[in-house]
Amino acid sequence: MQFQKRVQQFRHLSLFQRFSITGFVIMILGTLGIGWWMGAQIKARVVRESASTSALYTISFIAPNLQELSNSKTLTQEHIWVLNHLLTQTDLGREIVTFKVWDQKGRVIYSSSPSLIGRSFPIDDDLRAAWQGRIAANISNLQSPENVVERKNYSRLLQVYSPVRLIGTDQIIAVAEFYQTVDALQADINTAQWQTWLVLGLTMLFIYLALVGFVRWTSNTIERQQSVLTQQVMRLSDLLTQNGELRERIQRAAANASTVNERFLRRISAELHDGPVQELGAALLRMDRVIGQTQNSQALKPEKICQEQLPVIQTSMQTAIKEVRALASGLGLPELEGLRFDEVLKKVVHSHERRTGTKVKLVTSDLPEQTELSVKITAYRIVQEALNNAFRHARGIDQAVKANCEAGQVIIEVSDKGPGFDASRKIDWEDHLGIAGMRERVESMGGSFSVESRIDQGCSVKVSLPLKPVSTD
Repeated sequence: MQFQKRVQQFRHLSLFQRFSITGFVIMILGTLGIGWWMGAQIKARVVRESASTSALYTISFIAPNLQELSNSKTLTQEHIWVLNHLLTQTDLGREIVTFKVWDQKGRVIYSSSPSLIGRSFPIDDDLRAAWQGRIAANISNLQSPENVVERKNYSRLLQVYSPVRLIGTDQIIAVAEFYQTVDALQADINTAQWQTWLVLGLTMLFIYLALVGFVRWTSNTIERQQSVLTQQVMRLSDLLTQNGELRERIQRAAANASTVNERFLRRISAELHDGPVQELGAALLRMDRVIGQTQNSQALKPEKICQEQLPVIQTSMQTAIKEVRALASGLGLPELEGLRFDEVLKKVVHSHERRTGTKVKLVTSDLPEQTELSVKITAYRIVQEALNNAFRHARGIDQAVKANCEAGQVIIEVSDKGPGFDASRKIDWEDHLGIAGMRERVESMGGSFSVESRIDQGCSVKVSLPLKPVSTD
């Protein structure tokens, strides 16, 4: 509850106040994040540079005494004595806390702590990197097993691994590890980090103050403009509300009319199928019976005539039944509600191909899986009527249906390569019931309808339907 209260209070603040608070929080978090990252980078850079310098200096003295490791696993006493002298009696030794020489299997070949010589330890990432030819360094907390000697006197040391190469070649014959104190190094790191924090903090503060000043000026301008626009919006709001209600009523009525029309066509289809088709079927059965009786009787002239005429009548009756059923099938709308939009188009195209014996090229892309039922019905009827016109007037030459979705609209184009007509001359479309019916269906859904044609170049019907017309509830 307390959090929600705080959120409500924040929402009631002005744009300038919200920006000031949010910007300050972002500035603090950004400064902390960038400062931490830069501090880590500075520390890593200082450690790396210091380690590289120390490694080059140390190896220049140590490497000549390790050359025999190229063909031996141990050092001679002479070289051990020289290393002990360098690490105890010279300035180099005073800079180094501990010194070790490793072989490739993790065994200590030489150490300033004799108790470690000959012992093997797990190979860590830094030692592995040194064997690959890189100088590796870090400030170690001395928790590794080989740091048992160092832990007695120190809590942290600079740990450096450096490859030792055979002089004159790139062959790595051993890895030298040495430890140095970190007091001076840590002081340098702290100084660099604090200087970075100071510069970063001042820079972020300057940016924040500049942005706050700009937003303050912008906020005042917006408030002045908002007071002017509010009055205009209030006047327009009333007009938009009235227009919206009128538009909703019109589209709801049009959508309802489309649904009622489909129910009416479905009823006509059922009546045609159950009435004339059944009567014609019964008549055909009677004629089949007459033919059978005539064929079994003696050959008389009337019977001969019947035998000649009845098959013709039979064929005519069959043709009539076929045509009536085709008409009934065309009037009736199949169940579309459970189909995807592309399945609706496939269904009407397949029905047309089966009925006319022609081929239709169907191309679809980016269509939604589901739309309002009224949109499916309209699309089905538009494609059905356009294909019927293509078959009737263009003999079904190169019939094609293309459909895709753009900006919340379903775009459908039905075309053919028939004789076409001159669409530039004025045509009274109301005299063409099929075209007029298609246009009325589309426009009642809030879509657009157009017909394009040229003589000897075919005809194209283009339709644009909204995916979500006004609800008919």
